[in-house]
Amino acid sequence: MTAAPTIAPSRSSQTTRQHYPNFKIIVLNDDFNTFQHVSESLLEHIPGMTADRAWELTNQIHFDGQAIVWVGPQEQAELYHMQLGMEGLTMAPLEAA
Repeated sequence: MTAAPTIAPSRSSQTTRQHYPNFKIIVLNDDFNTFQHVSESLLEHIPGMTADRAWELTNQIHFDGQAIVWVGPQEQAELYHMQLGMEGLTMAPLEAA
């Protein structure tokens, strides 16, 4: 009885790139932060935030109960999430987008 030789599967020469997931920062509505404080905190800690956009997001947080204020790479998301939390904003846990 002779055994058939084992043949290794051929390797593909194509490279598959895996992208890291983005994470979203969600600020929740609460009863103790003022509109002004939320808006100023977004302006201070979220890159590229404009005063008008910060005010729109603040209104969305108030009326809808939450708003996604930033989406991007995990490391940056963790930093901005922590900074907004240190400002006293009520934050949802980070989640993959």
